[in-house]
Amino acid sequence: MSSKSSNSLVNPNARDAMNRFKMEAAGEVGVNLKGYNGDLTSRQAGSIGGQMVKKMIEAYENGMK
Repeated sequence: MSSKSSNSLVNPNARDAMNRFKMEAAGEVGVNLKGYNGDLTSRQAGSIGGQMVKKMIEAYENGMK
């Protein structure tokens, strides 16, 4: 078994891209992310994750056309 975390990104540039993607999704659902985000509610965190998934599905579907 690897000692690497299963959620680690292989490409170092991917971390920056994912952070930009997360910030964009947060802005779209009206959640302000900056600095420490440990005080987000479950609803806020879920809405960000849900928006990210929605955008990924849309991008995949648009790529299939």
